Amino acid sequence: MMYSFRPQGVCAREMHVDVNDQGVIENLEVVGGCSGNLQGIGALVKGMPAQEAVTRLKGIHCGMKPTSCPDQLARGLEKILADSGR
Repeated sequence: MMYSFRPQGVCAREMHVDVNDQGVIENLEVVGGCSGNLQGIGALVKGMPAQEAVTRLKGIHCGMKPTSCPDQLARGLEKILADSGR
């Protein structure tokens, strides 16, 4: 199922993530932000269980910011998992 959310405190303006019924990320698209880095993150998380992506990405900072695009993705995935009962 495709989910969309707006990250906070980062350059990216919107994230669209497709998580299947087994909780595996099938696709990630990010609007705004550092295109190459975010395409790379999308390629790395494709096929990964969403919970594993949360574990790996949560808490990453961008410079002096208390968050980052990977951290915002993790936070969005946490909400998706919680809302879907996983």
